[in-house]
Amino acid sequence: MVHAFEGNRAETTTMLPVLTGFLQAHDLSEVTVVADAGMVSEANKQAIEAAGLSFILGARVPDVPYLIRTWREQHPDREIPDGHVFVQPWPAGPTDHRRDHTFIYQYKADRARRTLRGIDQQVTKAENAVAGRTPVKRNRYVRLTGADKSVNRTLEAKNRALAGIKGYVTNLPNPDPAQVIATYSRLLNVEKSFRMSKSDLAARPVYHHTRESIEAHLNIVFAALAVSRWIENTTGWPLRKFVTTARRYRTITIQAGDHTITAAGPLPDDLRAALDAIHGTH
Repeated sequence: MVHAFEGNRAETTTMLPVLTGFLQAHDLSEVTVVADAGMVSEANKQAIEAAGLSFILGARVPDVPYLIRTWREQHPDREIPDGHVFVQPWPAGPTDHRRDHTFIYQYKADRARRTLRGIDQQVTKAENAVAGRTPVKRNRYVRLTGADKSVNRTLEAKNRALAGIKGYVTNLPNPDPAQVIATYSRLLNVEKSFRMSKSDLAARPVYHHTRESIEAHLNIVFAALAVSRWIENTTGWPLRKFVTTARRYRTITIQAGDHTITAAGPLPDDLRAALDAIHGTH
């Protein structure tokens, strides 16, 4: 059973009662806590292990990991293949009082392109600030030494080397990297389910600060989350693809004088199959 924590960092005194209460309520002996890198403190991580529980966490990657640095040294003329995974066991020492950990690093080309685009933009701004063309604002690539300004090329090089790399750490025994990454990725689905547009905010009750209104709103969110996951599991389609595809084929009736025109394009085969799957499970 996996229980995902998302949101502000939870203190140990708060997290452990929630975990133990969850275990007791569902008669479970084990849960795996899944959380982003900044959501669980080191003290929380130690407390989770002290309670005999497992975790899958996003790992901070402050420097280029040894495995990646070595791979690049051995393949100086090649890019890391898209989706390539590096696995680094981190055995516990005799005084560590923890399980063996495993660090998993994955390289994604799309992630690298997005990161490098952001680095290029920030470095350009830093260069303009150093040259005096723009005022100095908060920019990590501007290094100030007294009154002297310079572009922090060391930081730029490190961040470029880390572009596309995402880290994970788990204390599960003999973890399957693909399963660890897939489990962590489900956090993104949870986050997407709780994102609200301006229209969602406008539809919230006026007295949304009251407990009843908050619970009502959460009930709607959880119902939408359940329906969304059910559609994805039933059709095999991502929810975004299903919605954007299906809404183009809604029936539209237009009254023109004494004539009624009904416009609805023929359903493509893949959408019809998805709808048949939905109707067939009722």
